[in-house]
Amino acid sequence: MRISELYIYPIKSLRPVRVTEGLLTDLGFTYDRRFMLLKVTPDGNGGPSKMENMHISEFPQMALFHTTLEMSESFAGSNKVVVTYWPPSQEDLTLTSAEGNQLDHQDKTVPSTSHASGTDRLEIQLVPDFLHLNPITVTMHKSSTTASDMGEKYNSWFSDRFGFPVVLAYLGPSTRNVLGNLTPTYPIRTSRWSEILGMSAIKSFNIPGHPLFRRLTAFVLCLLCWSSLPLDTKGLSIMASISINVVGVIVMWIGMSIFLTILMNRHKAQIGFADCAPLLVISQTSVDDASSRVAEGPKVDLTKFRANVVISGAKEAYEEDFWAELSVGEDNPGKVRLLLTGNCVRCRSLNVDFDKGKFTNKGNGNLFKRLMKDRRVDRGARFSPVFGRYAFPERGAVGWTIRVGDEVRVLKTNTERTVTDWPGLAY
Repeated sequence: MRISELYIYPIKSLRPVRVTEGLLTDLGFTYDRRFMLLKVTPDGNGGPSKMENMHISEFPQMALFHTTLEMSESFAGSNKVVVTYWPPSQEDLTLTSAEGNQLDHQDKTVPSTSHASGTDRLEIQLVPDFLHLNPITVTMHKSSTTASDMGEKYNSWFSDRFGFPVVLAYLGPSTRNVLGNLTPTYPIRTSRWSEILGMSAIKSFNIPGHPLFRRLTAFVLCLLCWSSLPLDTKGLSIMASISINVVGVIVMWIGMSIFLTILMNRHKAQIGFADCAPLLVISQTSVDDASSRVAEGPKVDLTKFRANVVISGAKEAYEEDFWAELSVGEDNPGKVRLLLTGNCVRCRSLNVDFDKGKFTNKGNGNLFKRLMKDRRVDRGARFSPVFGRYAFPERGAVGWTIRVGDEVRVLKTNTERTVTDWPGLAY
């Protein structure tokens, strides 16, 4: 099997950016779901406004916002995400009675076609200076974090297009706790001394470049620390003095590597604005099966599944239900491992017409219903179909890059399907 497609979602629930490679962090791909939108509802009694998380399952018009990444080769601080609003035509905005039967109060908020703030293009720094921004609390699936309100410029742009007050939130250095049984275990692989000596812990702090560069960087740091020690070598021969210093630096290097590796493995997994896990993995074979269930219309747009990693070459549809651990890459076999800890239970977002920004029951719009027939295979979420697996990069994978075309091997499988027990999602 191989990776066929990779996606990054800079702003949660907006259209993704298709990429050829992705740098793995503890929170998934770099720049993935670092921003999100919240609907603001003023309190009628003069109290604080209520903020509601915006998900495409409740606000289908989010599909009308496309994103691209503009990266600078000279200065990383100028990297930005560009959001473009593609409103549907007036004809598309006309709700037919057949489709109107599916709509609820959330869906009646159709996108506005006149905008006070002008342009349909918005540029946002991928790593903004958040220290001067107002903090806000974001709670998603009963897991909370502190984010930053990006301010009036960005809030007004989105508010004008949605037709109601909206806040753009930035995650910054904050994280959310993983709840239920999705939290992976990170065992220290004692047989992989090459990984420990290779400073996998230093790599987890995202020191860039080739692994050799990271090792040399760690060695230089240890050398500087050793040279600062008040070591008296007077009276010793030159060879003895050199030997003491060399052995001391090596011992310090190994000790620091082991200590940081243990410390890193003890650290509990965290997530950002992704729902339940840093990565979502799906199989192209399963996507093809889902498409075959839709009798009319074009093939299913796999971006509806909101996946980060698409894997092609699986022999059977939905065999990924039992995948527990994957190895990615041919150059470093076993180095990049993904731990698959839970099922992705689906909602009606699969029925969104991405071009119109609304729910539909035509063509691919009945995909959710078709999957409900035989994909309710999670005993913890009996009324939702399963499609895809939540994944966490193993500690040793953090700092590595995976690419389209990389070989994928299944290292471990489960004998039974995992059971969702995330509070509020399990029922």
